[in-house]
Amino acid sequence: MTEKPNRRLLRHEVPVEITWDLTALYATPEEWKTVLESMDAKTDAIAAYKPILTNTPQNLLQCLRKYEAARIDLHQLGAYASLRRSGDSTNAENQEGVMAFAAVDTRFLAETAFIESAIIALDEDTFKRMLDLEPGLAPFKIYLEKVYARKAHQLSPETEQALAALSGLVNAPQNIYRLTKSADMKLDPFVDDEGNEYDNSINMFEGRYSRSTNASVRRNGYASFVKTLTLYKNTLATVYGTEVRKQVALSKLRGYDSVQDMLLDPQEVTREMYENQLDIIFNELAPHMRKYATLIKEQMGLEKMYFCDLKATIPTDYNPPVSMEYIRELVTEALGVLGEDYQNMVKRAFAERWIDYGDNVGKGSGAFCNTPYNAHPFILMTYTGQMRNAFTIAHELGHGGHFYNATRSQRILDVRPSRYFTEAPSTMNEMLLAQHLLKQSDDPKLKQWVIVQLLGTYYHNFVTHLIEGEFQRRVYTAAERGVSLTASMLCKTMKDIMTEFWGDAVEIREEDGMTWMRQAHYYMGLYPYTYSAGLTASTAVAQQIAEEGQPAVDRWLKVLRAGGTMKPDELMKAAGIDMTNPAPIKKAVDYVGSLISEVIELYQTI
Repeated sequence: MTEKPNRRLLRHEVPVEITWDLTALYATPEEWKTVLESMDAKTDAIAAYKPILTNTPQNLLQCLRKYEAARIDLHQLGAYASLRRSGDSTNAENQEGVMAFAAVDTRFLAETAFIESAIIALDEDTFKRMLDLEPGLAPFKIYLEKVYARKAHQLSPETEQALAALSGLVNAPQNIYRLTKSADMKLDPFVDDEGNEYDNSINMFEGRYSRSTNASVRRNGYASFVKTLTLYKNTLATVYGTEVRKQVALSKLRGYDSVQDMLLDPQEVTREMYENQLDIIFNELAPHMRKYATLIKEQMGLEKMYFCDLKATIPTDYNPPVSMEYIRELVTEALGVLGEDYQNMVKRAFAERWIDYGDNVGKGSGAFCNTPYNAHPFILMTYTGQMRNAFTIAHELGHGGHFYNATRSQRILDVRPSRYFTEAPSTMNEMLLAQHLLKQSDDPKLKQWVIVQLLGTYYHNFVTHLIEGEFQRRVYTAAERGVSLTASMLCKTMKDIMTEFWGDAVEIREEDGMTWMRQAHYYMGLYPYTYSAGLTASTAVAQQIAEEGQPAVDRWLKVLRAGGTMKPDELMKAAGIDMTNPAPIKKAVDYVGSLISEVIELYQTI
């Protein structure tokens, strides 16, 4: 047996130049702690307005200014603590930092809950008069109107304060899940058919082994993965079941018709828009993806097609270099279409260490972008030496570019758009990267390779996350009927969904049902389905940019700067797409089908 080709480093062993530089937020952990300790006084200063907040418009304005400034501090404090833990969750100091922030944040939420309760308690005439009498409230108008719109589902001030005080406990399921996955789950090494032994981790499996062209690496790595999942399935079923029951209870407490209606409310999305996204893609994309699964099976020379084979990198004759330097140049050039300011942001992201792309024990899995207010984006991902990393970085820079623009244009209370829109800027960048690559050459081998990468994007957003969304819909419906959310029930539900989607094209086995354990998205409300909504929009807008050029770019940049000042359907319309009807979804599904047909033809002719 040969020596292990892959050993995970400890955080201190990772070269500093491939980690992010958090000094843009705080020079030292001690500086962070000093600012954190100052928050109690700032919270007290805001709480002093509780008995007099709505006595005069001037009181409200003064309080909102203090509240806004404190929210900026908290945004940066929370980001710093979270980013440190994401870099290494095994570090006790990093864990303690998150808990210390949570305590301060929980107190702030509890002590300032009176602000929104007091605003909502106003009658409509008084609310409007407050805005008219104090011109200084104009910058807060959008925020105030959004708060007042929640009047129908607001509880008593005392209850809202109690819920805010318990926010740390209310959010415990997500925190338990994240810590279990990043710090406690250990995957066994595995051996490929040639006797090579591989260290394994969630990051390594998801980012590297699951895409391997070597079937034994893919399948044996997956076996190691599901073996560990099996050890935790009952615990995590209890954790997730608690999260679902919490949401169901809150929806009843607030008087919503269903838990899904409650979770869609802050997204400002109609039930019809949500149902369309799930129903159309699940039913109409499935036949196309079954054809694609068959292509993977044929090109990989497999006798049977398993779920763990679906992310395999189909072999092509085009093998470009995949160094980080190459990725930097490629992504910078591709996103240049969005203008000089946007491109300069991309250059800074690489030059100033905004991206943490090494791998180490305790590092968070997957990829994300965190953009603290009045700071630059921070991106976490794991570089695996594969070209897919370019699409991952482009995706996360899409999130970064979105909030980089929004935070410079909007106040912190208005900066975040609906979650329904959140994944549009990120998937847009993947579309632009693909367009850029296709413009570079008429080589059919390049075209074949790019389409394969693009289909990876659609698989991730239109299949992986769409199935997660369908899983959520069924689980919430079952929970409202009083069904027990046991590990066996959750696994069976997921397996049934996957079997329905893939049909006879993929053999779905019992262990595949544990896929619900692989993502934190289930603890973030109705988040998974929004990936498909975002990609539906970016598919359309990217085509507009290719056809119209600068006018479409200008519309898009205006939308990015808008932040949360517009509802999601308004943002989409401002970008040139109407998501209130199913036409864009159907068009996006047809486009995916055309890509699959085209790549099948290329494999037959090259």
